[in-house]
Amino acid sequence: MCRFQEPGVAEARQFAPEHARRLLRQIMCHCFSHGVACDEEMHDDKYPTSTLPTWLTEEDVDYFGAEFERTGFTGGINYYRNLDRNCELAAAWADAKVQVPTKYVVGEGEITYHFEGVQEYIHGGGFKEDVPLLEEVVVLPGAGHFIQLERAQEVSDHIYDFIIKFSSPT
Repeated sequence: MCRFQEPGVAEARQFAPEHARRLLRQIMCHCFSHGVACDEEMHDDKYPTSTLPTWLTEEDVDYFGAEFERTGFTGGINYYRNLDRNCELAAAWADAKVQVPTKYVVGEGEITYHFEGVQEYIHGGGFKEDVPLLEEVVVLPGAGHFIQLERAQEVSDHIYDFIIKFSSPT
């Protein structure tokens, strides 16, 4: 069991609501944007004056921080605490195929895109086998986890170009 899986421990330490702005700054600036390993311990003073990426403003950090100060991180943490149970509950759909037209857009710097075997699965035919109507895979260079913020116009263009073909002629 990892420390964050123990009820109350993570919320009382690193994920305490009063640390929300600092924690969000660390996660959004370093883990998802610049490739810092997220499994390393994050200390209060590790990135105290981090420069925000161009797609993230101080107002964004203030807003997200205020929301997490209000609600805490327990909901998000509970997803990971319950990961095994989530897999058990979803087992009935383990072999289900996605049967709708699909376009997959991912940032080249997305952490999960670099997990062992993921790129082979996506580009080697396994993904297409599970998503038979997959039309396109787009990997955005220089983007990470928050592609909708990091590359807002480009992501919007991909979405628009994908869905416009389903509209009826006027």
